[in-house]
Amino acid sequence: MAKPFPLGEADAHLARIARWGFNCLRLLVTWEAIEHEGPGRYDAAYLDYVAAVARRAEAHGFVLFIDMHQDVWSRMTGGDGAPGWVFGKLGLDFTRFDAAGAANVMQYRYDPAGAEARQEDAYPMMSWARNYRLPANGLIWTAFFAGALLTPEWRIDGENVQHYLQRHYLGAMAALAERLTGNPAVIGFDTLNEPSPGWIGQAMSAPQLAATREAPIPVRAGPCWTPFAALQAASGRAVTLPVLAPGADGAMEIAGEEVANPGGVSIWVPGAADPYAVAGAWTGAGEEARVLDEDFFRIVDGRAIDPDTDLLLPFFQRIADTLRAIDPDWLLFAEVNPYQLGHGRGFPADMPERCVNASHWYDVGILWKKRFDAEAGPAALRARYIDEIGALFDAADPARAMPRLMGEFGIPFDLDEGRAYARWAAGRRDEAIWAPHVAALTAMYDALDALGISSTQWNYTASNRNDLRIGDGWNQEDLSIFSPDQVADGGDGARALKGFARPYVRRAQGRIAAMRFDAETGLFEARIDVDPAIAAPSEIVVPEAHFPDDIAVTIDPRGALDLRSRKPAAADRGNRAGGDRGRCPACRGAERGAARGRISTASALNRTRQVHYAGG
Repeated sequence: MAKPFPLGEADAHLARIARWGFNCLRLLVTWEAIEHEGPGRYDAAYLDYVAAVARRAEAHGFVLFIDMHQDVWSRMTGGDGAPGWVFGKLGLDFTRFDAAGAANVMQYRYDPAGAEARQEDAYPMMSWARNYRLPANGLIWTAFFAGALLTPEWRIDGENVQHYLQRHYLGAMAALAERLTGNPAVIGFDTLNEPSPGWIGQAMSAPQLAATREAPIPVRAGPCWTPFAALQAASGRAVTLPVLAPGADGAMEIAGEEVANPGGVSIWVPGAADPYAVAGAWTGAGEEARVLDEDFFRIVDGRAIDPDTDLLLPFFQRIADTLRAIDPDWLLFAEVNPYQLGHGRGFPADMPERCVNASHWYDVGILWKKRFDAEAGPAALRARYIDEIGALFDAADPARAMPRLMGEFGIPFDLDEGRAYARWAAGRRDEAIWAPHVAALTAMYDALDALGISSTQWNYTASNRNDLRIGDGWNQEDLSIFSPDQVADGGDGARALKGFARPYVRRAQGRIAAMRFDAETGLFEARIDVDPAIAAPSEIVVPEAHFPDDIAVTIDPRGALDLRSRKPAAADRGNRAGGDRGRCPACRGAERGAARGRISTASALNRTRQVHYAGG
């Protein structure tokens, strides 16, 4: 496999990530990569490749979980995920999606040779979010989750569309799982990255001016699609759409109109009937088209559709059953659509056992504006992040029934039109060029530490470049903490290293009660409620980025531990409050008695050190 993560380069990349202090990987794969040749035809070479990467990850000390990734369903609909043959099975011709306005695809809309790197009029940045409301995504996601409920007569090879699509998705997942079972580094699978609800919860023809609890996908300025308009356009009709714009109070209002699919291009293959029309949602052609059931996507048999209990929960259970038939110990890293969390909708009750709440969070202002405003100050920013992240995870799982891991968060590194890249190209190698990035990441990690939430940061892209046209390779995004452009003059490829290479308790001899790092003073504090029945020591990762010299380690009688990034003076080298203080590297490999336990320090891979603490 040559792209995007060549196996021959895997050891170099994995060693680098371990050197920075990470110990867990969310490893991305796609359904398309596994089953691109056709139904049930799995790419054995690709499966072998992923298994080989997992073995290399194990050798470098990682645990990992597999993310069956998607963004707006597939490459053909503006992102990645499902294989192209699926569209033919659905009766859709994806080569017509762009002409019909059914999907906004970068390959059609963005000119890589154009004068402007950002081509917002033709291909808006973060275009994937808009794609969820366009006809192709609305139609397919509704079929994936609610085909059996809403379109029972829509069949593929004699099987209902929902059952067919989910069976093949789970089949691809199982094919990969079979290759990975037995590798102790693999601890589970993600359910499905940021699944979309499709049209569930939306009125058939009433324009939606704001996201709601029932239909949480954001409403943005521009053409306002309804399911009825989308289905008409998909069937080859030009449709007039209201155009939304923010009013004086910031709320969206109708500010005009425009015609979509003016050429009347149908995205159905010849002879295919619209299954939503067959099911009674709408009828007619041209000027005769009319809605038959305004609540088609909201109410069935007099009862409101509960997308979480009716649709998502059975999907989660099918994944659990599929994977645990292969390895009963695997965890499920569960995701719901991230937008619904802001409207008070989280995971359904009665989730399968051993699920992890792997919700996603971003600072939306930084993500969309590609600006970092430090005016509020680090304390205010940290407090806001604690409030936002805490509220999001509480909304996702208010009973705290599941362990918590932030499945995605991060920042764009092309802030301010790529100012850091320009400075790097001009020869700057000092950390100051990454100051805004470090400040933002520091506040995010501070919040996660305060809340006691583990995380996997988005992302590490091996093929990334310091180029506004390239970045992470899609969607005009650039969130990679690594770029080969940063491998110069002795650099190791890191961007804003001090923002993410931080000390933390990697393993605890008991329960981690608190953890805090002050990057300004170089003080890391942790409190572990030690369980003497656990024989193994606690381990604390101490990255060289913040601890380049000696480390002063202190444990007080209550079992709290701190490390300082400084060489302690001779007068400070004794016990403090009855505790024990050791120094690294001078005491490396030594063990000394302490009031609550023992400390030893040991070297780890290259630039990361570990501090071991064994309580008694």
